[in-house]
Amino acid sequence: MTPPPPTPSSRFPDTPPQPAPGTDSPARGATGRGGAAPTPPPPAPHGAKSVPLPPEAPLTETTTRLRPIPPHPGTGPHTPPAPRRAPGRVDLTPNPTTAGRPFVTSAPPPPQYDDRTTRLRPLGHLTHRIAPRAAAAAACLVLGIGLLGGATTGFLLTGEDDGPAVSAQTTYHAAAALWHSVPVDRLFPRTLKGEGAGPGGSDRTWTRIAVAPDSGCAKALDPLLHKALRSVGCLRLLRATYVDATQSSVTTVGLLFTKADAEATQALHGRFAEQGLDRREDLMPRPYAAEGTAAAGFGDAQRASWTINVLTDAPVVVYAVSGFADGRTVGDPQPAAEAMKQSAGSAPAQAGLGHEAQGVADRIERGLRKAVQKSTEQPS
Repeated sequence: MTPPPPTPSSRFPDTPPQPAPGTDSPARGATGRGGAAPTPPPPAPHGAKSVPLPPEAPLTETTTRLRPIPPHPGTGPHTPPAPRRAPGRVDLTPNPTTAGRPFVTSAPPPPQYDDRTTRLRPLGHLTHRIAPRAAAAAACLVLGIGLLGGATTGFLLTGEDDGPAVSAQTTYHAAAALWHSVPVDRLFPRTLKGEGAGPGGSDRTWTRIAVAPDSGCAKALDPLLHKALRSVGCLRLLRATYVDATQSSVTTVGLLFTKADAEATQALHGRFAEQGLDRREDLMPRPYAAEGTAAAGFGDAQRASWTINVLTDAPVVVYAVSGFADGRTVGDPQPAAEAMKQSAGSAPAQAGLGHEAQGVADRIERGLRKAVQKSTEQPS
């Protein structure tokens, strides 16, 4: 006995679907996947009723499709893929998605350069400041050059300089004649002011109490000192004795004018400095003891401190020797340079006799230099 046929289903219709109008039917060569024709459904069994199905409604898309983006220049199906960037490198290739779009920036536009030389514009707001200064500087320069040129021209035409400069040779020879051309009060002033010349920078004042007649050197100098000065000769010896304001010390100062030239005087100066002859006790100068004065008892045994200076710009030897005014004997005389040291503890140093000898000698030497300068001044 044959079983009854299955009930028709809406999922699997009994009749094949009809092709939509305008489409090719399978009979015209439409093929499915793989190129094979679709297999028609099996025929309905015998005796079964065929129920016609309503025609299928056309399919309607419910998903909204995106609009295609028009291709940009340089893109398309045949555009080669963009090269991959190496790590750490910056890709400078223009982005095709931004090509053609305007680029807006707030930075100022870059300056435009060309191959021509750029000329600087004059600073108009500074011209009024720089111009007067430049003009003043130029005027000073021209004036200075004119003065120098005039002085040089005058010297070349006359052979003389307008300044008071005098040659060293002229000064040297002028000093040799001062012993008889300058008054004694100028060579040995009656009063000497010694500001800061005493121990600790104290002031000193010395008064002249005696002037020796000008003489030779044989009897006025110690024989050994006279022998040490024999190389320059003895033209004239001038001496004077001073007493301090307290009447406690006396000092004899001397100006020995030599017969030597500048070269011999320079040699003697070097010899005294190298051999230390100015510090030797057996070369101490002798004092001038005038009767009836505070220096009446000032003899060789009372000498306490001394100084000797051989000048190089004049044929003169300046010396000074000091001692106590009461005539006491000094057993340890000391050069002035040593007695003036703060660490010196000898009797002459404690009494300030080193300062006395050096102070009087310095001021007599200054007066001598002023006299030489005045004697060589040219008349106006």
